[in-house]
Amino acid sequence: MHETMLYVSKIRNGTVIDHITGGHALDVIKILGITGRENRIITIAMNVPSKRYGVKDIVKIEGRELNPQEVHKIALLAPHATINIIRDYNVVEKIRVKLPSVIENIIKCANPTCISNSKEPVKAKFYVKSEDPLLLKCHYCGQIMEKLDILKQF
Repeated sequence: MHETMLYVSKIRNGTVIDHITGGHALDVIKILGITGRENRIITIAMNVPSKRYGVKDIVKIEGRELNPQEVHKIALLAPHATINIIRDYNVVEKIRVKLPSVIENIIKCANPTCISNSKEPVKAKFYVKSEDPLLLKCHYCGQIMEKLDILKQF
């Protein structure tokens, strides 16, 4: 069997998001607000062979480190992702994303009549019922949301 290698250049400073669920790299880019018009190098590898998951996606973002809120957003779409913070070509921090049991103020309830979507000073709050498949339950109205409902918001 002929085997090929994929060579992607190292980044000097920034973030590498590895083990993204296959086919979700573009969703990760979208939830991070990356348009491609930023003046930085973004590398996207999709459906790369993975021993553990069959296939995976990888996103490298030069010159940007993620904040905790962004890490939680990624956990919604890619529960097995790892986030590597790179400084001077070295991994200085490795974070395994972990979906918190309660998600607050990251996404909105899909129920338009939910109090969290009104003008009341109420922050959206969800309980994780299942990570895979992703199922979230609204604290206020009980609406169950799936991954597709969340993808529509970004």
